[in-house]
Amino acid sequence: MVRLTGGVFAMGASPEHPEEGPPRQVQVGDFWIDQTEVTNAAFARFVDATGYVTQAERPLPEAAYPGLSAEERRPASLVFVGAGAAGGNPAAWWRIIPGADWRHPEGPDSSITGKESWPVVHIGWEDALAYARWLGRDLPTEAEWEYAARGGLVGARFAWGDAPASQGEPLANTWQGVFPVADTGDDGHKARPAPVGCFPANGHGLYDITGNVWEWTSDWYRPGLLPASVLEQGGPSRAMSRDPAEPGQPKHVIKGGSFLCADNFCFRYRPAARAPGPHDSGASHVGFRTVLRVPAAPEPG
Repeated sequence: MVRLTGGVFAMGASPEHPEEGPPRQVQVGDFWIDQTEVTNAAFARFVDATGYVTQAERPLPEAAYPGLSAEERRPASLVFVGAGAAGGNPAAWWRIIPGADWRHPEGPDSSITGKESWPVVHIGWEDALAYARWLGRDLPTEAEWEYAARGGLVGARFAWGDAPASQGEPLANTWQGVFPVADTGDDGHKARPAPVGCFPANGHGLYDITGNVWEWTSDWYRPGLLPASVLEQGGPSRAMSRDPAEPGQPKHVIKGGSFLCADNFCFRYRPAARAPGPHDSGASHVGFRTVLRVPAAPEPG
């Protein structure tokens, strides 16, 4: 982990997407944060020690999904399958595949053998929090995550400056080419995650804070940034959570973009960018890292 000294920073941005602003001056305390995304090997140690079963490995609860059959509720997770058979419908670029989970990231016939240093994926928010709690840690708040991601740069669009990842030497695992038709793989990783630590660290010494896989935060999601006083306390309540695309489904904030973020489509591999992550499931491009907060010094006297 890397220890960061807290401070006040400009969170958010004049929105490239409407949910990213308005900017707020937000204060965070001192905290430690994982230098990389949690890997398959690290998550396997947790599972071996605790016997934990992830959400993708469990059937959907009948009480929560009364309209689904047992077959429809069987363990499954969301996998990016590309545009080959999808035409122009973005919903068809993804498929819920039975048997897809953190051990089988593309489906039941795949495995993580030889991918121990890749970021673990198909991890739901509940799973990520369980891992963090096992270590006596937590998931970062959205403010902590963004403070860490900016790497000490003030006002920069990206974790390294103002030039997109598509310009110059590869700085992160993102999508090169026209999404979702073809990823040229110029960064060495074609339409898939990369082992952690393959690209330069940001100014705080953190790897893959940009691209590779989206990362869970502890905050509930709603469009736009609330006042700093709310963000400094961990964001909105569950009751305030709202995703306009699915208004009845509370969701958590995910940050950082992934290997699927392209300049021509998503463009969310910026520290200010944010997206809603479903509360009860993961996907093949979502992972996480953890934090350990430094207790505040007692008041004098």
